[in-house]
Amino acid sequence: MCGPLGESPDQTSSTRTLERGFERVSPRVGPFGGRLRPRRTPHGVLPDTFARMRSSSTRRHWDGSPVQSHPRRSLRLDPDSPTRLLCCAQRGRCRECGNPVEWYHRVRDRPVRLHPPELPVAEVPADYRWHVSSGLAYPAGDGSAWCRLAHAVVCPARDAGPAAVPTLTRLRQVLAVNTRRLTDAGVFTLTTPTDQLAQQPEDSCRPARPVVQLLYVRYLAARPVDEIQCVAQTRQRDRCAHRMLASGAPVGVWKLVPATASRGQLALPSEVMALYDLSSLPYAEQLRWRTQRCPQHAAAPTAADLALTDWEPFDPLVHHAHVHPRLPNHVRRSRPVGDAWKATRR
Repeated sequence: MCGPLGESPDQTSSTRTLERGFERVSPRVGPFGGRLRPRRTPHGVLPDTFARMRSSSTRRHWDGSPVQSHPRRSLRLDPDSPTRLLCCAQRGRCRECGNPVEWYHRVRDRPVRLHPPELPVAEVPADYRWHVSSGLAYPAGDGSAWCRLAHAVVCPARDAGPAAVPTLTRLRQVLAVNTRRLTDAGVFTLTTPTDQLAQQPEDSCRPARPVVQLLYVRYLAARPVDEIQCVAQTRQRDRCAHRMLASGAPVGVWKLVPATASRGQLALPSEVMALYDLSSLPYAEQLRWRTQRCPQHAAAPTAADLALTDWEPFDPLVHHAHVHPRLPNHVRRSRPVGDAWKATRR
C-alpha cells in the first residue's frame, strides 16, 4: 500500500516523525523526491532538523569525503651530511657593503660568501672561479660554461685587486651603487671597525667583537659573549632564542695574553689583548661553543641549523682594530683629592 500522496509506508515512516509535539521533516528526500527545507517554528528552526547534517568529529571535504591529515614531521639531518644547514645557500648580507650574499661551507676551511648570480666562465679569470657541488663550495671551475664568484673579489668596501677585469669592474660599480641606495634609504649603515669602536662609551671595556679561545684556537666573535645566540632550529621552525651563556653551565675567564700571530706571521711587539678563555672547560662544553648551540640543542645532534656560526679565525694583523688591552671587568677607581688622597698614602 502507498501512503498519502503516493508515498510508501517505509518512506512515510522515515520522512515524517512526531517529536516533542512538532513534526520533524528529514532534510534528505521529500515525498516527491526533492529536498525539503527545514521546518520553522515561532521559536526558530527545530533543533533536530539538521541532526543528520551535523558534521562529525572527522573533517570532510565539500563532497563528503574525509580529509586525510598527515602528521607533521620535523626535518632531521643525516649523520653523514657535510653541512648542518637546511639549505646549501644560506642567504645573508655583507657586513661591509650590505649587498646580498650566499654562504657556502667548504671542505676544511671556514664558510665562504659567494655572489648570488652565476657568471660566464669566459668573463671570469681561472683564479677567481668557484663551483658548488653537493652543497659545498670549491675554489675551481667544474668544466661547465658557468661559475660562481667570491663576494670578496667584487665587494665595493674593499680595495680592488691588481688584476683589472672589465666584467668584475662593472660588477663592483653596480654593487657600489646598490650600497649607496641602501645607505640613502636607511636600510644599511656603512661603518668601519674604527667607527664601531668609537661608538662605545669611553669608560666601557666591553668589546663588541671579543677574541675567544676554544679548542686551542683563537676566534673573533661577531657579537659580545653574552649576546651569542644558538643557531639551531626549534620545533616552531624558527631560530632558537637561547644564549650560549646558559645558567648553571661552566663559563670561561677573561685573561690578558700576548697578541701573538700564527701561521708564520710576524707578532705584534710588546702588546697584550683581552681574551675570553674557554680552554679550561671540558671538551664537550668547548665543542658546544664551537658549534654554537645551547645545552638543549647540544643534546639533540639531529636538529638542523638555521644560521652560520659567528666564529672567524683571529688574525692579530688583520683584526688589529678589535684588540683590547684591558679586561672587560676592569673598573677604574676614582682618585681621592685633597686631604683624602694624602690620608690614603699614610
